[in-house]
Amino acid sequence: MKKILLTGLALTLFACGQQKKEQQEAPQAATTANDPIQEKVDEFAEFTLTTDLSVLTENEKQMLPLLIEAAQLMDKLFWKEAYGDKDSLMAGLNASQQDFAAINYGPWERLNDDEPFIEGVAAKPAGAQFYPEDMTKEEFENWDNADKTNAYSFVRRDDNGELYLESYHEAFAEEIGRAAGLLREAAALCEEEGLKTYLTLRADALERDDYLASDMAWMDMKDNTIDMVVGPIENYEDKLYNYRNAHEAYVLIKDKSWSERLEKYASFLPELQKGLPVADDYKKEMPGTSSQLNAYDVIYYAGDCNAGSKTIAINLPNDERVQLEKGSRRLQLKNAMKAKFDKILLPISEVLVTEDQRKHITFDAFFANTMFHEVAHGLGIKNTINGKGTVREALKEKGSALEEGKADILGLYMVTKLHEKGEIQGELMDYYVTFIAGIFRSVRFGAASAHGQANMIRFNYFQEMDAFSYDEATGQYAVNLENFKAAMNALSEKILTLQGDGDYEGVTQLFDEMGHVSPQLQSALDKVSDAGIPRDIVFKQGISALGL
Repeated sequence: MKKILLTGLALTLFACGQQKKEQQEAPQAATTANDPIQEKVDEFAEFTLTTDLSVLTENEKQMLPLLIEAAQLMDKLFWKEAYGDKDSLMAGLNASQQDFAAINYGPWERLNDDEPFIEGVAAKPAGAQFYPEDMTKEEFENWDNADKTNAYSFVRRDDNGELYLESYHEAFAEEIGRAAGLLREAAALCEEEGLKTYLTLRADALERDDYLASDMAWMDMKDNTIDMVVGPIENYEDKLYNYRNAHEAYVLIKDKSWSERLEKYASFLPELQKGLPVADDYKKEMPGTSSQLNAYDVIYYAGDCNAGSKTIAINLPNDERVQLEKGSRRLQLKNAMKAKFDKILLPISEVLVTEDQRKHITFDAFFANTMFHEVAHGLGIKNTINGKGTVREALKEKGSALEEGKADILGLYMVTKLHEKGEIQGELMDYYVTFIAGIFRSVRFGAASAHGQANMIRFNYFQEMDAFSYDEATGQYAVNLENFKAAMNALSEKILTLQGDGDYEGVTQLFDEMGHVSPQLQSALDKVSDAGIPRDIVFKQGISALGL
């Protein structure tokens, strides 16, 4: 690896002093040659989630089993939201089908546009289990219910065929009651006041489906070593409208020394917001100044964040009220990030990046691009400029993919501007070439993923602007630096304008024109698959993995 330094960030980055690419593990071979489902399972490289628990006090170690059990309950709830009855599904499957269903939380392949992989299974409902499967969009939009877009409720049909709302805390009363009790038990053991307050308020929030107070408390935490994200958080699973949030959980251990080094970057947000390459009306909101940037080892994933492709960075809360008042917290999941870099990104670069530019593929750049993606969620605008409400409301089911595209492109914009200011050292090409390799990694998530859709749009847009060249003889790509910068600024302006205008039709047109895999890109992805490179990772996790 070529050495890249972030100013003030010595970036030891997992012994990053070794500046050559680490030896890639051999791709997993299918254990059953005649079992296509087992071959799909083997496309996910196993990785054990663990960390140095010696940094914890005895009370904190006692908290972990309680938090992990609460996370496992969120996993159970997500199964119900994504599919329904997990046990009945698993009972009819063989071993490899069960393993693949566990990765996908159902019989649909998340990294293959939600195609069914079990014979006889129908297409996945766009609204998952959040809405009646026979409900049409017209029926929903004509339904006279002021709270019908409530993020923490199911739309059900009564015995008379009429629509009604059922809140999560009512639908999941038993599981929510148990999870809230576990959080309170953990809070009783907690020695750090900020975490104690958050866990207590989060327990209350689960029981009431009102998360504002606990989100504010989560933003106020500064000195905690253990962290937890728990509850109905993201709306990706609702592909009908993106209204409903799905349950998930992370249990995390903060790396305080890394976090101190990263802390200063959030302070640049107001300055970077002012400089966005778009008209002033589309950047008039100022991000909160309490934004935090921290590094963690994640020790447990559950629910939505564990389904299909695994999250490697978090930007929360999603509540615009919290973001405007306090900003957001960006959590870099460094152990999971390192696993994806070693097992996936490096091997992809050997196949698809020209030999002379492979020196620019570095973990430092991958870490920074991922980090600034999360920071960039705080840039731009949360409310439309023409009275259409929030951007999320105006763009409906298109909003998540466009927001991910915005974060990717503005994260790159942040890297570029901070590099110009001397706040990030090293060659800009490292970030750009690693960014392109990252597109090939993420586009494999497919059109069913908001991140996958965003990458398709960006790849096609950049290709039209000659941001990279393609060598037909080798099937490899090379970044064209100046064109790359121009494409970055142009796409930033386009996305920010679509968001600020709440232009649903314009976003739909962009997706129709750009949100597809071209024959050339498909050929590149086929080469990656033929090389046996894992599509993503799957975790070995829990109490036993931690040695507790």
